[in-house]
Amino acid sequence: MFPIAFHPIYKHPLPEGHRFPMMKYELLPQQLMHEGTAVSSDFFEPERCDLKSVLAVHSKEYVSDLLQLSLEPRAVRKIGFPLSSVLVERELRIAEGTIIGAKKAFEAGISFNIAGGTHHAYTNRGEAFCLLNDQAIAAQYLLDHQLAKSILIVDLDVHQGNGTAEIFQNNPSVFTFSMHGKSNYPFKKEVSDLDIALADGTTDEKYLEILTETLPKISNQQKPDFIFYLAGVDILKTDKLGKLSCSIEGCKRRDALVFELCKKHEIPIQVSMGGGYSPELKTIVEAHANTFRIAKEFYY
Repeated sequence: MFPIAFHPIYKHPLPEGHRFPMMKYELLPQQLMHEGTAVSSDFFEPERCDLKSVLAVHSKEYVSDLLQLSLEPRAVRKIGFPLSSVLVERELRIAEGTIIGAKKAFEAGISFNIAGGTHHAYTNRGEAFCLLNDQAIAAQYLLDHQLAKSILIVDLDVHQGNGTAEIFQNNPSVFTFSMHGKSNYPFKKEVSDLDIALADGTTDEKYLEILTETLPKISNQQKPDFIFYLAGVDILKTDKLGKLSCSIEGCKRRDALVFELCKKHEIPIQVSMGGGYSPELKTIVEAHANTFRIAKEFYY
């Protein structure tokens, strides 16, 4: 079993010329099956997330405005997608995919969501292509159902997990770790439990040196019984929004460091894919596919 959350609704229609590479959500599952990294039975289609789980993380007013499509125009602009009932349903299914995946990870060791990593969604607002914070919702679900007591969120997207940091700022059961570009969005950073801000142009060597030193230290201190991993591939040198200088190979080694730690200590892990904005769609899909390939090496 190699559990992967996917639903056709993930590939959401956007206005022509929109900079978000929505096509990757259709191409990535196809690539994984084409090459045999995954088979059709690995994929599961999430339903809509129960609102009780969403409201454990997001404010009642914000969720109500989303469902009624009554957000202020300025709030919709901050999200960056035209607001629609289908977009909201998409977000609810992504969140449920991460919850179900997290539960499956207890048996399989690891699970994936083809989408997700919506870490810019705050308690009471969305930002930067994120409406509902899938990993925050799933982390709170595990705590509320006594499935985990100590959770570590490893956010290695190039952008700080500002929404995740805000949501869990007063929750000692969740340790938020974000390693991101210093001069990149969001320009007003929140305070995670541990933030490592990287200089523009940071290369594989420096990136991996910091992660190799930091991740085991956090794990030893926090002793998590569950890890959520946001595996953004916008750390690549080719990324239009990234500003770092990591290679495809460096990105693979990063993933391997995370999976090796989880495997060694038998910590279940749920992986959401996060961002990737390289000009060539094939570069994005290849980098995301590598995360699955590396996991397969460690777990199967």
